[in-house]
Order: sequence, then structure tokens, then C-alpha cells
Amino acid sequence: MIKYFLAGLATMAGLAHAAPPVQQFFESAHYKDAKLSPSGRYLALRVGSNEARDSVLVFDNESLKVVGGGRLADYDVGTIRWVNDNRLLYTVADSTVATGDKRFAPGLYAMSRDGKENRQLAEHRFSGSGTGSHIKSRLEPWNTFLMDEEGAQDSDTVYVERPIWSERAGYEIERTELVKLNTATGQSVTLSHPGNAEGWMLDHKGEPSILVAAKDGRETIYYRNADGEWREIATQAAYGSDMDAIAPIGFYDDKHLLVKTRMKGDKAALYLMNLGTGKLDPSPLVAMADFDFNGSMVYSKKRLVGLHYLADARSSAWFDPALKAAQAEVDKQLGGMVNIITPPTQPETDWLLVVSYSDRQPRFYSVYNSKTHELKGLGSARPDIKSSEMGRQDFVKYRARDGLEVPAWLTLPAKEGKKLPMVVLVHGGPYVRGNEWGWNAESQFLASRGYAVLAPEFRGSTGYGMKLFDAGLKQWGLKMQHDIADSVKWAVEKGIADPARICIMGGSYGGYATLMGLINDPSLYRCGIAYAAVTDIPLQYSSGMAVLSDLPSDYKAYGVPVLVGDLEKDAAQFIATSPLQQAARIKRPLLLAHGTDDRRVPVPHYNKLRSALTDAKADAEFIEYVGEGHGWSTLKTRLDFWGRVEKFLDKHIGPNANQ
Repeated sequence: MIKYFLAGLATMAGLAHAAPPVQQFFESAHYKDAKLSPSGRYLALRVGSNEARDSVLVFDNESLKVVGGGRLADYDVGTIRWVNDNRLLYTVADSTVATGDKRFAPGLYAMSRDGKENRQLAEHRFSGSGTGSHIKSRLEPWNTFLMDEEGAQDSDTVYVERPIWSERAGYEIERTELVKLNTATGQSVTLSHPGNAEGWMLDHKGEPSILVAAKDGRETIYYRNADGEWREIATQAAYGSDMDAIAPIGFYDDKHLLVKTRMKGDKAALYLMNLGTGKLDPSPLVAMADFDFNGSMVYSKKRLVGLHYLADARSSAWFDPALKAAQAEVDKQLGGMVNIITPPTQPETDWLLVVSYSDRQPRFYSVYNSKTHELKGLGSARPDIKSSEMGRQDFVKYRARDGLEVPAWLTLPAKEGKKLPMVVLVHGGPYVRGNEWGWNAESQFLASRGYAVLAPEFRGSTGYGMKLFDAGLKQWGLKMQHDIADSVKWAVEKGIADPARICIMGGSYGGYATLMGLINDPSLYRCGIAYAAVTDIPLQYSSGMAVLSDLPSDYKAYGVPVLVGDLEKDAAQFIATSPLQQAARIKRPLLLAHGTDDRRVPVPHYNKLRSALTDAKADAEFIEYVGEGHGWSTLKTRLDFWGRVEKFLDKHIGPNANQ
């Protein structure tokens, strides 16, 4: 099977001709997710296509024959999860309708491995809150969701989360309950706990052991001991730059919690916390020079065997010698790829799951036998993508005008070249990490059309240390905007970009930054593309938008003043940095798109700016996608939007641009 896999990669390296069609980049992935059964004997693979609903297939890893699985006629299979070696859970979705047309929740179903038994466990149509804590034997209410952790996978029971929406504040989640659910009988019970629960975490044995509660801009972390008693282990500010704040990541063993913290340093690292004393080890378990620690624990046989983490790309650190050796062998067989291996939780076989990718190669799924060293290829998420037609991605750094070092991601077309037309791709958030090394549909689509793509991790971005994040506080339209402009100047000075052919583009906060780029730096940008864009800061956070917006009131009350600014004290700054208020200054061509059912940035942002731009006789194209939310959920919308993007760029900075 390894020969088949390598042959597949060789085919992907064939000669490029015409630019790949837009659909290859933005259609739903063919192979979407894979989960190894607890014993390692079976693999559940979620698959789909443009012609068929997503389904789950169960393979026997020895023969790679399909031995089970299933689908629903009117829905796509969503997230899949093993309960034990004989039973799986899955949620449902519908990729054919836009966000505003969806009238159901993910729901929850259990099925036998062979697919012959299929039991609905939770509603997927809205039907009340279902907040009771008594034992019940009926369908769970619609607001029942899988946890991030897989759990013990050694019985018929799982833990699920139940967000409770406030009756007073529209879409706001008031608290999140934890429910223990028997997937065979359908009976459930709600776990008692202290505080106003916001998030939960299971330990290495699959039991709920960490609770994060939030109130009035503060969060409290509780630990549940072996006797079932909850004990407070930390309280800290929920927003801002608390250097002593900790974030629970996982369990090292029964006595030690793994936490992410800075310990007065710039980069967050992984430390051991003694649960008895509450003290942290003085030296980190994992620390990186350029990145904050961001990762998850890997457990097998109810013990910590390693961890997956993100630096520039994803990687793994293994404490188990056998898994360390398996990683080395897989990396040898699949050189030039990032290879993430995952062991079974209750291993009875030697099979491991392998997910491989590179900057030019979308994810490819395989299984590896650690005893025989046999690697069996299963398939690619995007089999039509040819790596030879994809661009190279590099992690770069540049200096902002005040001397701050800013990271960025540069993707060049496959043919590369100098003084290329360039798209500055601004991430949303903004207080998130924007990118990582790997195949990215948006960047690669633009690169396949001959554009250099520069994605700056401007100040305020997370994942690169507290100094970069802290420098972005209250800097919307100011120093955050300067960083984006300075990335353009860097690319021009390096000979990468043609200064006369640069366009700025982004969604959400990235849309806001696009609009402010056209306002502040019209000499740098030939055009702009903004979608789902914040067009006015007070409009986004005012109480008048509460009915439409899904932003929590706690974030508006305590997060916004720290991160963005005070709506009253900083009113003058918000006017100066408002695309809506400064719309008459937008003189460059603009493509503006929005979904009518966007709850994160409600459609009045778009409507008001459209009116202002129309009054100013701006050179703007407007697209309104009925039913779409904060981003494009249907293939029809994605193809339409990116087709318009291609034509817009070609007209203004591409081969057919009027210079």
C-alpha cells in the first residue's frame, strides 16, 4: 500500500497547465476526518463529495475493507467519535443550506460499528432548553454537544456539554452544563458543580476534573478530586494581559496538571502544576523561542504518552519510546511532510493513525503498523489538487516602524518571480493567531492565479508572545494598521511585490482592516476586498445591536474596554478609525460582501456602509448573500464569491489591470 500512496504523490507532482478551477480549492473536502477505534483495529473515516451527503465508513485496518458505517438520507454526518470499539457517536449537519436557513442543531446519534443499529440520542431541531438535572430516558434536548476530548472510550457512557442560552440576552450563553449520557439506554444525568460554568475538561482517565467558571470579567478554575469535591485552584482576569494567568491543558498524572502560563516571560510555555500544593515547577516541560505553547495531550492506556503542538507547523513530542520510534520511521517514509501520528486509547493492535500534509499538499490519511512498519494510504482531503501547481509558503519576520518585530506568512506562486502583484491577506479576530504552515485554500487559490500572498500577524495577534499581543491593545485602525502597511513596504523593498499592483483583503476584523487600509494608506493599495467586515466599532459593541449579535455581554462589558477601547472615553478615536464615518475617503476600488444572517458582525454594518459609499459615489461593488452568516457555508456562495474575487483582482492588479 505504501507504493500506492507514493504513486499518488507522484501524480500530484505532474506538470501544471492552466490554473486549477476555483472549485478544487473551495469545495468540501473529500476525506474530512478520521478516528482510530480504542483498540486500534478499526478506523472511522468521514467522507463526502459534491454529489453525495457526508457519511462515515468503518475500515478494518488489517484488510482495509469496509466493515461498517452509515449515513442519513437528508443530512450530512458531522463530527464522529468512538464510544468504545463497538459503538460510535456522530452529529449531523447540512452543507446544502446557508446559515440563516438552518433550523436545527447538530443533534447526536449512536450507531453500532457495523452500522446495523442506529439510535438518536439528542434532538436536532430546536425544542426548548432541557435544563433539568434528574435522570431521564428520552431524547436529549437540541442544545447537547460533544466535548473536545474523546473520553475514556471503555464503556457505553460519554460526557456531553449543554450550553444554556439566556432568556434575557438573545444569543448569549449563560452557562454550560456537563451531562453524563448512556449511549445504549439514552439515560442521562447532569453533573453538580460550583460557579457559573463556562468550560469543562476531562482528565487522562476520561473523567470531568477541570471546570472554568466566569463572572464579571473574572474566571475561576476548579479542580475535582477523586472524592468528587471541587476545589478552587486559580482566579484571574478573563481579558487582557495577566502575566500570571494559567490555562489548563491536560493531566500529566493523578497528581499533576499541565498548564499554559508565561511565568513572567514573553512566551507562554507548558508547566507542571502540583495539584496538592498548587505550585508550578520552576522549569517548563515544553517551551519555544518564537511561539506560545499551543497543543493537546495524547493519552493511551490512561496515561500521557505524548503531545501534539503547534510551532510554525504542527508537530509532536513523545514520552513513549515506541511512539517516538514510530514517528521517526513514518517521517523517513514520508519525507518533506508533516506527519501527525495518533495511537489508540486502549491499544490491542499495532496500528496508528497518520495525517500528513505540507504547504503544497492537502491532508492525506494513512494507517501505520508500528510492528511491521507497513504504511497504508487511505486518501487525500483534496485529491484533485496537484502539488506542482501550489506555491511555497514561508514564515518571515519584518520590522514595524516603531521597531517591533512582526511575523508574517508569505506564499509565492509555483513559478515564483520578482515584483509580483500581491494580495495582503488580513486575518480576522483580531486577537487570534491567523495562520500556520500548511496548505491553505485562500492563499493557494490566490497564488495559483499568479499573486504573491502576504499574511501579517500584526500586533494583537496571539500565539507569538505577550509583547506582540499587548502592543495591539486599543490599536484598531492605529498601530495594528501600521503593521499591515509596514508589511507591504517590506515586501516592496525585498523585491517581492510590485508597488503599483497591491490589493488588501480580509474578512471580519480583516474586512475592517481592509477598509481602514484604503482610508489610511491609499497610495499603498490599488484595491480592497472586504467581507463580513466590521465597519464601525461603536456599532459592533453598542447595546442596540444586542438582539442581532452573538457577542457575550460579559465580553462587551469587560473585554471591549481592555482590548478595543472605552465606547465613551475613546469616542473621538473611534470616529477617526471608523470606516463608516470615514467612508468618503475610500477612493480606491472596493469589493464589499456580507451575509444577511451574520450574527457576529450583523448586516447593518454592511447596509450603513453601502449607503455611505453610494452617497460618496465610491468605486464599489456590493454583494449580499441571503441566508449566509459570518463566512460562507455553502459551495454555491464560495464559488460565487471567489469567482468575483478572481475577476476583481484581474481587473485591478492582474494581467488585465489598467495601470
